[in-house]
Amino acid sequence: MILIVDDIEANIIALRKILELHNLEVDTANSGEEALKKILRTEYSLIIMDVQMPKMDGFEVAEILAGNKKTKDIPVIFLSAVNKQKKFISKGYETGGVEYITKPVDPDLLILKVKTFLKIYNQQNELKIVRDLLSKEIEIRKKDQENLENIVAERTKELVLKNEELEMRNHELQQFSWVVSHDLKEPVRKIQIFIKIIKEKFLIQEEKSLDYIDRTIRSAERMQNLITDLLEYSRLSSNVSPQETDLNLIINEVIADFDYLIEKKEATILVDNMPTLTAIPSQMRQIFQNLIGNSLKFAQDDVLPLIQITSELIAEKSFDSEVSENGNYCRIKVKDNGIGFDENYIDRIFMIFQSLNDRSAYEGTGIGLAIAKKIIEKHNGLITAQSAPNKGATFIIILPLTNQINLLQ
Repeated sequence: MILIVDDIEANIIALRKILELHNLEVDTANSGEEALKKILRTEYSLIIMDVQMPKMDGFEVAEILAGNKKTKDIPVIFLSAVNKQKKFISKGYETGGVEYITKPVDPDLLILKVKTFLKIYNQQNELKIVRDLLSKEIEIRKKDQENLENIVAERTKELVLKNEELEMRNHELQQFSWVVSHDLKEPVRKIQIFIKIIKEKFLIQEEKSLDYIDRTIRSAERMQNLITDLLEYSRLSSNVSPQETDLNLIINEVIADFDYLIEKKEATILVDNMPTLTAIPSQMRQIFQNLIGNSLKFAQDDVLPLIQITSELIAEKSFDSEVSENGNYCRIKVKDNGIGFDENYIDRIFMIFQSLNDRSAYEGTGIGLAIAKKIIEKHNGLITAQSAPNKGATFIIILPLTNQINLLQ
């Protein structure tokens, strides 16, 4: 549950509506004092707190929470329409906040950050639970394996230290993109390494312990994938100058990157002559990397993957526009013969953190198509898809050949 703390009722109503539209459970408090009382009675996963409040301001509340063992790990996002100076932002992080957002608030950015902190908070709790279970299992094994006692204790201590390091780094998320790219990815990688060492060397024949270890490894891998994809998603708002971009070169580079997977799955990729357009090359690369990657990932077990990428010039910015040799737009189709999906859920596939497939069978974070859609919209284009279960999928993209990219989007 998320707690909103603000002394202005109109602000609470607006924030509550934004969060509830994304099916997030919300509670509210009209003052710092009321918030502290509620936090003692209720467990919250995230607190969104106004800075300027009478009697007890947001900084004072955060300091009290940071000093309490029970509440110190609850992430706090500060919101402020008045205190926008650097000294106030710095104070927000010093008092224990994980983010400081100035008003007016961008609803999409707010939801992205809220969901990110909720996922990280929940995954940390999962890791703590698994760590506790591992500790108990290790204690049982100590009775029968005295020779392994010192080694297991040493590895467990290292794992605990890395978990504590991860928790500490989470409090530095004010510089979101490069913290994600370094301070979080490295500890997760080391957690995976140490967990695998424990699995391979010390828990070879313990089925229950192996199950806990495998769950931990999968959680760490999901977290690492989420961090990487969120970093890419957050970079889309940065201002990058467009340039003449040959899509033939972009697609050839992407296919080369997937060379091993294409060979492993015996896939065939057919590509028409593609246009040159005004775009951001790195972002065009992300689009085709996600679409081609999905076609390879969601292939049918008994069918060799076939991916066809076609392009044609059209007159208007419309999926149904007529073909025109002198058209100012291009219509690109990426078609495969994979598992497909039900078109009734077409809107969901382009939403962040959404997936129509079993993640235990098809690993992913549910961000790839959301990234592609945001890039295409930033380039003043359109994207949709046509599909049916076990009949493959066709993604249709409309892009202008020359345009002024919306750098503020």
